[in-house]
Amino acid sequence: MERDVDVLGKYRNVTNKLKKRFLKRPNIAEGIEQYGALAKSLRQQECPQYAGFCCLAQARCEHTLVNAAGEAQALTEAARAFLEAEMNNRDIKCPSFEEHLTAAINCYSHAIRVYIENNNPSLAAALCIELGNALQKLERPGEAMAHFQRAAELQSQSPLECLQSLGLVATCKIEMRDYDGALGVFTEMAYLAQERGGSSTTGKPIGAYCDILARCEVCRVLLLMLLQPTPQRIRPEHAQTLEKYAWETTDDTITAQFLSEDLFLMLQSLVVSK
Repeated sequence: MERDVDVLGKYRNVTNKLKKRFLKRPNIAEGIEQYGALAKSLRQQECPQYAGFCCLAQARCEHTLVNAAGEAQALTEAARAFLEAEMNNRDIKCPSFEEHLTAAINCYSHAIRVYIENNNPSLAAALCIELGNALQKLERPGEAMAHFQRAAELQSQSPLECLQSLGLVATCKIEMRDYDGALGVFTEMAYLAQERGGSSTTGKPIGAYCDILARCEVCRVLLLMLLQPTPQRIRPEHAQTLEKYAWETTDDTITAQFLSEDLFLMLQSLVVSK
């Protein structure tokens, strides 16, 4: 930060202009513009945490004007600024109480709530995924998983996006060594892809749904090989999954629609070898 720039003084000047005075209404729009300019200046000076506070002030002004879109955008910018400050601390291994990360999570959560209240679940889900990715990068898969799960719930009307979010949930469970939980998520994904991804004429999965089903099939087989459940504890649907590879079959099953012959044979050899 430049030494000759009084950032706090500038912030106070803008704040004082917005205070209510007798027979004089504050110019909220001007305040938004000035807070935005100050935030931009602070970013250029590599002070993202202070830029985040300016964006928060900007969001409060947008809320006063009942501009939900502007409020959510300002909150998102604040969240990203605080997250950048946290990443900078991590890069230089600076000890902290993770206050920047806490501020970022709060800002993201507030922005998500604003989008949900204004019937915009797709943008809310996008922020959930953005926050989840950031937490995953910070080696917090447990917290990231909760946000990915929320994104999937918000994307219930968009099956492809929902499946992608559930895939991120499964990845987090694997990182946490919750292999049984990951197996359950991949099974849920397979059912959803078969139910929502069928062609209107044939009913068979098409396009990207085939790729998702292939991923689910491979991951389920590998997880079952890792878990080695006993016959008494294995779920019926998982037993059926293994049976497809344990015996030679010429049936035109749904598996053949999305697995290549080479991949099928590799999975079969893996299951038989166990």
